[in-house]
Formats: sequence, C-alpha cells, structure tokens
Amino acid sequence: MHLRHLTLADFRSYASAEVPLTPGITTFVGRNGQGKTNLVEAAYYLATLGSHRVAQDGPLVRAGAEQAIVRAAVVRAEREQQLELEINPGRANRGRVGRAALGRPRELLGTLRAVMFAPEDLALVKADPAGRRRFLDELLVARQPRWAGARSDYDKILKQRNALLKTARTAPNRAAVLESLPVWDTHLAQVGANLTYARLRLMQDLQPYLAKAYEQVSDAASDACTTYRSSLHDEVAQAIAAGDVLDVAQIETALHESFARQRTAEVERGLTLVGPHRDDLELRLGDLPAKGYASHGESWSFALGLKLAAFTLLRHDLDTDPVLILDDVFAELDSGRRERLAEMIGDAEQVLITAAVGEDVPPVLVGRTFDVVKGSVRPSGVEDVDQSDRAADEDQA
Repeated sequence: MHLRHLTLADFRSYASAEVPLTPGITTFVGRNGQGKTNLVEAAYYLATLGSHRVAQDGPLVRAGAEQAIVRAAVVRAEREQQLELEINPGRANRGRVGRAALGRPRELLGTLRAVMFAPEDLALVKADPAGRRRFLDELLVARQPRWAGARSDYDKILKQRNALLKTARTAPNRAAVLESLPVWDTHLAQVGANLTYARLRLMQDLQPYLAKAYEQVSDAASDACTTYRSSLHDEVAQAIAAGDVLDVAQIETALHESFARQRTAEVERGLTLVGPHRDDLELRLGDLPAKGYASHGESWSFALGLKLAAFTLLRHDLDTDPVLILDDVFAELDSGRRERLAEMIGDAEQVLITAAVGEDVPPVLVGRTFDVVKGSVRPSGVEDVDQSDRAADEDQA
C-alpha cells in the first residue's frame, strides 16, 4: 500500500499543495515551522480521522478558511482509489471514495492504513492512560475498521449514563431518577465487554512483536512487556493482569457486578467509574513500570517499539504494508538507534519522513527528498522561482 499523490487545500498552513509520491523512502526536509509536519499529519488524518497533535478539527483549517480538503490517490495491489475528506469544524465532515459520497466519514477507514511515530508519542510511556487507550483503540480500528462504530457507540452510551448519574446526584427524587440506570448498565456492559475483549486479544497478538521491536531498536535484551490494568472488580482485574483473556460473556457479567459494587460511589461523583474508558495499558521493563523508572533512551525505545510492533502486526494481518510515517524522529535518537531503526524499516513499501536537517536521516534511507520552505514543497535541487526574493527579504529583516 502506498500514496501516489497528496493534495491539500486550506489545510493548516497550506492554501494549496500538490505532492507526488512514490513507493520507498520520501523525506521532507525543512526548518521548524515551515510546514513539513502538516503534510504527514494530513496523510495520517486521512487514514485515521484523527490528528497526532490536536483533538479538535478547528486547528486543521487554515486561518480565514471555512473548511479544509485532503485528497489522496492510494494504491494497493496495483489498484488505485481516490480518497477525499472535507473537514468542516463545527459541522459534519464529509468523505468520498472516487466519485461516491459516503454516508459517514468513518466509511473511509480501512482504505488507507498508516502508522505514525512522532515526538508526541513519548507520552505513551510518560503521560496519563488516555493516550495508551487511544493507541490500543486506533490499532483496533486499523486492523478492523468496524471497531470505529463500537467506540462511537460506547462513547455515546457513556455520555448518557454519566448525565443520568449527574442528575441523580442532586435530585430530590434520586430513586426515581435511577430507575432507568439498569437499562444504561446493560447497554454499556454489552458494548464495553466487546471492546475490552478486543483490546485483550490485541495485546496478546501485539506482545511478541513489541518484545522483538524493543530488542532491535535498543540493542538490548528484551524485557519490554505490557499488562492490561482493568477497572473491573479485583478478582477479575487480577486475572486479566495475569494475562487471562476472558470471553465477552465473562467480561459483561463482571461489568454488571462492578457497576453494582460502585453504585454509591458513582452516584456521589456523577461519573461512571468502571469500564474500558477507565482502564490502562501498563508498560513494563522487567519488573518495573516504564513510567517513572525508564531512562529517556529506554522511554524512546519503548514508544518506538510500540509503533513498530503495530506496523508489523498490520503488515502480518493485511498482507500489505501500511504507510509508515516518521515525524521528526531521527533528531531525537542517538546514532545507534538511528542506524538500527533505519535497518528495520528499509524494506517497508512506503515510508514518509520529516526532518529539520537532512543529515539526521541515516544515509541508508536513500530516497526521494522534498524541501519544505514556508509552505512551498518542491523536490530537492529544484530552484523555487521566488527563492531569491525570499532570501533577500530575510536578509533585509
């Protein structure tokens, strides 16, 4: 799988951009603030409907514009498809495949698959559980796009259940308000059990690839592992932490039991305290949690290992490579990790790299290079018609 062409209109800093792409390695080189990350962010957004930098769509639209458009030609097994996403902050986004308009943007998911590693991913090791849950769920959707619907359903049910709990907290007729809570318990338990089961199976499949990727990138004996920390009641949570993959019915029963045990606390706080939205993916190096104990280099290796493991898992599942995106990564790695990473990704069908300095990218990753300067994207060595004028303006400044 690879991108053959990427078109942007009013996306981030770009009024317009046309970027021809080929299989193999493509590197975008430019100083910070010139727009190189915006290019790969657009490609990743088209694949996942999410940004690695912001949670809302507003910042994706160029200042002064009402909407942004990302369009791409995607080639898989010698078949090309045209994808288009119209980003409308405050309104529904719209997607197209070829000439056909889609009922919902998420119907785009699965046509283009991509794995991105960026400096922000260090938060997978060092920050709060939300990012790790997002990593798991995005990988679920990349493997099987239908999970996007399950995630959306879970979030909607959770919102309704929380609203009911919040109302009951201050209602004089609390018992009457809570009469409908069992209905929301049932809905949330059903969807939550399926989501939790899928995460557990995913972790089981991912772990061997993680151990190997960490060992390769760090050049150290692999002791990287993961543990799923469940919010279910103790007996079940302990079994899951020990590596048991419970079936959907067992998890659904445990969710109902946990709701009952937490009923008083949930009403007092007006929040749902049990479910996959409260779980965590604990990352460990041997017997110690990586968070708080891993060195900076170990943390980078772990975060990078997770993304490389995701790439390898998708490669195995799909019988084709997802697009691999490395955003400003090599500058953060020591020379040894740079070279080992380069060796690991050299055979990927398509790798998109951004770098502030071209020399940061190992020479073995020979490929096409674009210079990115103030929103202008051109092949390296091709003189921009306005380059001398801009240089003069900068000298005067």
